[in-house]
Amino acid sequence: MFEAFGDSTRGGEWAAVRLVVDGERVVEADAPGLERSLIGLTLLEVAAVGGETLAVDALANALGPIFRSEPRAGRTAVAMSGGVDSAVALLRAGPDAIGVTLRLWLDPNGPDAERACCSPEAVLQARATCHSLGLPHVTLDLREEFRRAVVTPFVRGYAAGETPNPCIRCNGSFRFAELLAFAERAGAERLATGHYARSVEYKGRLLLARGADPQKDQSYMLARLDPRFLDRVWFPLGEQTKEETRAEAARAGLTAATRAESQEACFLAGGDYRTFLERHGLQSEDGAVVDEQGARLGRHDGFWRFTTGQRRGLGISGGEPLYALRSEPATNTVVVGPRRALAVREVEARGRLYVPVERAEAKLRYRSPAVCARVESTESGFRLHLDEPAYGVAPGQAAVLYDGDAVVGAGTISLQNPSETSRATPALNQRA
Repeated sequence: MFEAFGDSTRGGEWAAVRLVVDGERVVEADAPGLERSLIGLTLLEVAAVGGETLAVDALANALGPIFRSEPRAGRTAVAMSGGVDSAVALLRAGPDAIGVTLRLWLDPNGPDAERACCSPEAVLQARATCHSLGLPHVTLDLREEFRRAVVTPFVRGYAAGETPNPCIRCNGSFRFAELLAFAERAGAERLATGHYARSVEYKGRLLLARGADPQKDQSYMLARLDPRFLDRVWFPLGEQTKEETRAEAARAGLTAATRAESQEACFLAGGDYRTFLERHGLQSEDGAVVDEQGARLGRHDGFWRFTTGQRRGLGISGGEPLYALRSEPATNTVVVGPRRALAVREVEARGRLYVPVERAEAKLRYRSPAVCARVESTESGFRLHLDEPAYGVAPGQAAVLYDGDAVVGAGTISLQNPSETSRATPALNQRA
């Protein structure tokens, strides 16, 4: 027998819930504002109880850390973001589904936190969708864990002269680890998400694959998901388009049918990443913009403000267009050159080949087309020998390898000149 407490505040009002739990049942509850008594209910039944918004939020905060349920055949845990995709995934999961939403850290100074997939508003929307269908919903408060696992490496990556992709670290690693652990705790056979991706058989094993809708395919963002977990993961939207998803939600009368898309890099809360980085430890420091021979062409106020392939904001005029080729943290220098100098024929990546391959299509940036390449395995990952030059290849971005639609490998593009990052990484600003 143990006691759990949760509270919530909004608009100057406050609510609190206290539960005494024996096994998986509530034996005592102080929970005003709910639509029914909690005494005698299992934790799974408690997660489906509605009521006043603040009271239900307090209940969710009490329930999240202690939630568990006995295993049950057919039960599906559904990752809920508050948007239309996860709402339809919930519909597909059937009457024994349980929704789960991760509350993650957001920059409190961001201008548009409500559109983030992990914001307090998104949590309320996800919970409302579950409760409208009579289904339980659990919120996991992982703000500090997310900050350590995703936000801190994002800042450190820029400090090291990289262009990190936090969405890949979040989706393919942190998020699925937490969701799969929850599914096991909830007694669910599988985890469903609203991602536009698929699982396919490839040479005798299960691998992640592109979604059927090329405009919404999210396999690149999920590429770090360990294939060993795929037998426990279900992508119910992988075979359809976004338009079909919205139509399905509308037919079911879900309010999420017309909800706007959530933003990328959600923790920025709609803000500019450069402003965010400056608030979190990277200093504005005057430095040189030089050409490949070292001739000074201009000045900048922080090497980390420039990414490989960037053309705007260099403050250099005249002659042929120039692009940022790389930044050198040790000297606070930005090296620029013509577009042809961006051409890369060989790429090193730290990561994994999920299956042995000699050739693959390599996607080196989320918005860039794939490039055919010969693949060479290395101790730390793989090396790509590209059939055609790629432009704007940035260290810190993901290299995702495909054979057909199957994801056969994934890694992080390595710095070409590691010695250039010898400048100490700044101490991160822990305020906010």
